[in-house]
Amino acid sequence: MTSSPKTYNRTAISLHWLVALGIAGTLSLGFYMSDLPFSPAKLQYYSWHKWAGVTIFALALFRLLWRAIHGAPAAPAGMPAWQHAAAEWTHRLLYVLMLAIPLSGWLMSSAKGFQTVYFGVLPIPDLIGKDPELGHSLTELHELLNFGMLGLVLMHAGAAFKHHLIDRDDVLARMLPFLKKS
Repeated sequence: MTSSPKTYNRTAISLHWLVALGIAGTLSLGFYMSDLPFSPAKLQYYSWHKWAGVTIFALALFRLLWRAIHGAPAAPAGMPAWQHAAAEWTHRLLYVLMLAIPLSGWLMSSAKGFQTVYFGVLPIPDLIGKDPELGHSLTELHELLNFGMLGLVLMHAGAAFKHHLIDRDDVLARMLPFLKKS
């Protein structure tokens, strides 16, 4: 029987930080562009936002596959069961949102009649027909899911820093191996 690794492997770490940067950038762009007046620049920002969303969706699917095959490091010895359960559920919800947010954006664009053309080259088929009322509802859902993501990410980062600064365990070092004590 092999023991569980103490850190994530390079691929898992790279995917984590790539998706995290993508989410931060896409979320920031989404907040910025939403209240801009209609202009060619706003249309370009929406295209970039959609392209990033498609990319994050694909990376999240790959990340899920990688994790299913390679697993995750075991929780540090001495971590209370409730903290381990909270971490597990937070990760599950983050994965759900990494898929649900781009999917809700794709559905929203389809319902509003704006097809996504990935990098201006690859048309992505609409999932549903044009329906302005549904488009409005999906806009609200997309925004709600993003606020949920923001809250979970803040909790996730806060817990990682708490483990590093207060508990002084290796939880954060599993994603930032240069922090390793040993």
